[in-house]
Amino acid sequence: MRHTKRILAGTVASLMLCGGIAFSASAAEPETVTYTASDAVIANPERGFYKHTETHSTGYTPLNAQTLAGYRDQGITQILRVFYLEDFASGAAISDAYLAKVRADLDTAREAGISVIVRFAYAQGGDWPYSAPYGDASLDTVLAHIDQLKPVFSDYVDVIELVQQGFIGLWGEGYYTDHFVADPANPGVVTAADWEKRNAVLKALLDAVPDERMVAARTMFSKQQYVGSADPLTASDGFSGSDQARIGHHNDCFLASADDYGTFLSDPITLDQEYLEADSAYLPVGGETCGVNAPRSEWASASAEMQRYHYSYLNRDYNADVLNSWGETGLTETAQKLGYRFVMTESTVSDDSVSLSVRNDGWAAPYNLRTAQLVLKSADATHPVAFEDHSDVRTWAPGETVTLTGLLDEVPAGTYDVYLSVPSASSASGDYAVQVANQGTWDAATGLNDLKQKVTVG
Repeated sequence: MRHTKRILAGTVASLMLCGGIAFSASAAEPETVTYTASDAVIANPERGFYKHTETHSTGYTPLNAQTLAGYRDQGITQILRVFYLEDFASGAAISDAYLAKVRADLDTAREAGISVIVRFAYAQGGDWPYSAPYGDASLDTVLAHIDQLKPVFSDYVDVIELVQQGFIGLWGEGYYTDHFVADPANPGVVTAADWEKRNAVLKALLDAVPDERMVAARTMFSKQQYVGSADPLTASDGFSGSDQARIGHHNDCFLASADDYGTFLSDPITLDQEYLEADSAYLPVGGETCGVNAPRSEWASASAEMQRYHYSYLNRDYNADVLNSWGETGLTETAQKLGYRFVMTESTVSDDSVSLSVRNDGWAAPYNLRTAQLVLKSADATHPVAFEDHSDVRTWAPGETVTLTGLLDEVPAGTYDVYLSVPSASSASGDYAVQVANQGTWDAATGLNDLKQKVTVG
């Protein structure tokens, strides 16, 4: 095993003579560096506020690279992209031209370092009240379209962070539908046969989306119908790769009423609330507010619920009246705490290892796989070092501190600077790497976090 030491600033090694033999005396005690937390809003991937974007099969509006770059300047790293398929709802295949435009949009996002929450739908509502026919597609058409989209999901897994179920009903939210309820004029009544069709859509989407990405359902009840259980995920089930462990949640009427306009459907409502609290510890939760409902929509209640339900993403622009009621302080805290927020507290270098403590100050943990590691860099070499435990950052739970240890006995002899790396599992771009919320530690050029430690091995 090689000897490893922390080089102490200002320490002078002295040469001493003993029996005519010269040797070097140097400090070998463990050296600890502590870190100062930052209160900045950090543009980290797959978390935070998002921007809503949409486009249509008639009059396609492509994403704009300059606009996306402007979002990153605001600390926003993700968009919701709703692709409307109006021209294909009657049964026609999605055209090659439309699919090429979808790919071009995802290429633009990739170049801008933006992640995309994807949803496909067939129709939007006009003025309320809405009436049938609504304009969505039949089950056979939906399944055929999902099959066409499978290569897109696969080719852009580095850009697509999450797929919302979509497809059914106005806006893809599963309610006002021509084909997935027995009576479109009474869309609140969903029969057992209707659930079979809805489950078939969710199954097809789970099969089409790569295993490393999740699908978000619009209500807890729709997930429960699919998995056949009202029991939430547990620590042993989370991240198992099962269908249940890949179905997250999105709430597009967050805070709007006592039950968020039918998002919470249990009786009593506390059953769904407790279910979501437990299930969301391992899954993505996000959405948008849609109406003032004081006092629940005000900051004190809103922040408590985002923490309870482990919110990772929220529409920055809707509903403006709700968001503005939170004030600048509330909006800043939301931008800081949506999803994960990792803060290094201290690191220690001993004879043969580096240990690092990291606290999660966010409301959630990452929901896509990321593997943290040390990176040792010298003037002419770079060596990754795996952590002995806790390397899967999805297990870095909110409010908790993890201590990571990397052993250096396999590192070649040399003197190295030490970094923490939390890269994307599917992209080498630094735009998709995680920055810790500390002062003076981020290296944007490499996507690494500087531990301010230097070690000599050998």
